[in-house]
Amino acid sequence: MADTTDTPSALAADGGGGQPRSVRVVLLALMIAMMLAMLDNMIIGTAMPTIVGELGGLEHLSWVVTSYTLATAASTPLWGKLGDMYGRKGTFLSSIVIFLIGSALSGMAQDMGQLIGFRAVQGLGAGGLMVGVMAIIGDLIPPRERGKYQGMMAGVMALAMIGGPLVGGTITDNWGWRWAFYINLPLGVVALVAVSAVLHLPKKRAQARIDYLGAVLLTVGITAIVLVTTWGGTEYAWDSARIMELIGIGVAALVGFVFWQTKAAEPVVPLHIFRSRNFTLMSLIGFITGFVMFGATLFLPFYQQAVQGASATNSGLLLLPMLGAMLVTSMVAGRVTTGTGRYKVFPVVGSVLMIVGLYLLSTMDTGTSRLTSGVFMAVVGLGMGCLMQITMLVAQNSVEMKDMGVASSSTTLFRTLGSSFGVAIMGALFNNRVHDVMAERAGALGSEVTEQSAQLDQASLAKLPEAVREAYQHAVAAGTHSAFLLGAVIAVLSLAAAVFVTEVPLRGAGPKAPQDEKPDAPAPQAPLAEAL
Repeated sequence: MADTTDTPSALAADGGGGQPRSVRVVLLALMIAMMLAMLDNMIIGTAMPTIVGELGGLEHLSWVVTSYTLATAASTPLWGKLGDMYGRKGTFLSSIVIFLIGSALSGMAQDMGQLIGFRAVQGLGAGGLMVGVMAIIGDLIPPRERGKYQGMMAGVMALAMIGGPLVGGTITDNWGWRWAFYINLPLGVVALVAVSAVLHLPKKRAQARIDYLGAVLLTVGITAIVLVTTWGGTEYAWDSARIMELIGIGVAALVGFVFWQTKAAEPVVPLHIFRSRNFTLMSLIGFITGFVMFGATLFLPFYQQAVQGASATNSGLLLLPMLGAMLVTSMVAGRVTTGTGRYKVFPVVGSVLMIVGLYLLSTMDTGTSRLTSGVFMAVVGLGMGCLMQITMLVAQNSVEMKDMGVASSSTTLFRTLGSSFGVAIMGALFNNRVHDVMAERAGALGSEVTEQSAQLDQASLAKLPEAVREAYQHAVAAGTHSAFLLGAVIAVLSLAAAVFVTEVPLRGAGPKAPQDEKPDAPAPQAPLAEAL
């Protein structure tokens, strides 16, 4: 790294020639912060039916998640650039504080509008959490060695994904949905103290101004396009003036953003990193993985609670096959990548499994057993496990060290955009199918129930006439069929991208990872002692 460090390098390796003890402590603190970001969406997934049942506003359901992911997407590149310019520790701690403020406010929300706004505040902080963790690890650990820590990272993510639905369901059933947000506060305090105490990174001085114009153009473009996917066909007809205006604004903003990035002194997203084919392909695969993962974790609990009769807690437990399979596959992929230096097989196999699993999920109906749906979810989990960590690892290996921050933030941005688009598009498709089937099967009463959105609450469902309740079960099954079938079609693009990945040796120790490889031109990795 070009920056000089004001922090003394006094790290003592622990006897066996492994990583310095302080590095492991730093990684533990970062994993706590990663869990903070991951837990939130997992908890909210199982709490959403109860939240909407109390606050109302089924038509705004997707926005509880979309506002969070939009804010995360818009702020992620800026957090990455701030870390590159002013140092990662200060910006990382700031993102944690903002996230906690948003969590506290979300727990106090009195209506759906407030909740959506406060979730956006949460998203602003979350944008710095994930990119901060990934960029700091990218600074500390060479790519060839980083596979050893994939198991640790995957373990934390799986723990959050498995524990999140369980915690969310338990909290919702026993304490109320507001504590699904308040639970972030003690965990966030632990992350703040741990990161402040053990993380020591080089101090940096800004060499140029932040590209505020680029950030604004990117934010406007992303917001306009997601609004199109959210409102199109629901709030407004696809050919309405409002949708056409949003499409025009979005396209103009994104074209302007790309043009400005070629002129800006310190662009938010330097376009030269996309000259690397692997980086571009991994960005696309990351986008699709986010699209699929968040769609699955949002709509599977709806299906389980409405059709299979699960409680909020049990719907979290029923996600275990998918999340457990993802954990096991991620750990295996990390160890194989570290031992062999080879990784192309994982994006290819992962994409195939994801396509098959999503198609199987699309076949579920009102008679599908929990065992059968569990097997289908496990197939999707195996696919996502092959993709989750490999995308970031290969993307970071494809750029020079000076671009580590923006590479990490750009990859995180594409995954976040994927989740935002996935929730918006799959949510719009799901809602349309639910409304249509309810109108067909239950007439005016069915339409009234879906407008009131009380049907999303398990207790309220029990009070409905049996005919209306059965109609809603068929409607939810039809909605999930459409959503997951769309996911399977989108996942085909991931397979197409994976086929064209070039297996460039990973930087790091060992003869299999030469430092002077020409493909993708990776720069030598900074020593650990120099980075801390």
